[in-house]
Amino acid sequence: MQSRGSADQSHPLFGGALTAVLPHSAKDTSELREIPDNQEVFVHEHTDQSLIVELVEYQSQVENEDAARYHFEDIAGSNKALEPGAFEVTSVVPMSKSQLSLSDCSSAWMLTGTQCVSKFNEEARNSVTLHLGLFRLPQFSTDVLITFNDPQRINPDSSSAASAETHRQPWTVQEFQRLLQTMTLHNPGLFG
Repeated sequence: MQSRGSADQSHPLFGGALTAVLPHSAKDTSELREIPDNQEVFVHEHTDQSLIVELVEYQSQVENEDAARYHFEDIAGSNKALEPGAFEVTSVVPMSKSQLSLSDCSSAWMLTGTQCVSKFNEEARNSVTLHLGLFRLPQFSTDVLITFNDPQRINPDSSSAASAETHRQPWTVQEFQRLLQTMTLHNPGLFG
């Protein structure tokens, strides 16, 4: 008998083509704003944490852990955090395929790093720990990228300052790892 607790409930992503167990209090932002078709974005209801599941083009020119760094730097570029000292990779570790539901991947990586980012083109910059999960699917010309943004220091002038005060039950790295481990592919047609 399956438990009815939301703790173990898989959430459909991309119309059910993928599923994963999301952390508690995850709110789908597509109800609030326009999200690109290749992304699923969730925010924590009470903190400024967010999760992004993204389908990106497979980067054949970079291998293994370098691919995780490539995507991290790409995100840093999007976050305008590329100047020296604005981003740093602290670890890149392989994820054991025996612990993953998404066993179709050629390799899987988890990167942890920090970026100094501002929201909505504000001057105020926030220090954010990024946990990045990368599933490499060369057979579908796709990299599946899961980013967990975990703000560490919120600038008082940032629009995020108000939510930073209410750190009620923030998501943990363990919950992020559970999401990665439970990511399951149901419909390869998702990749075109």
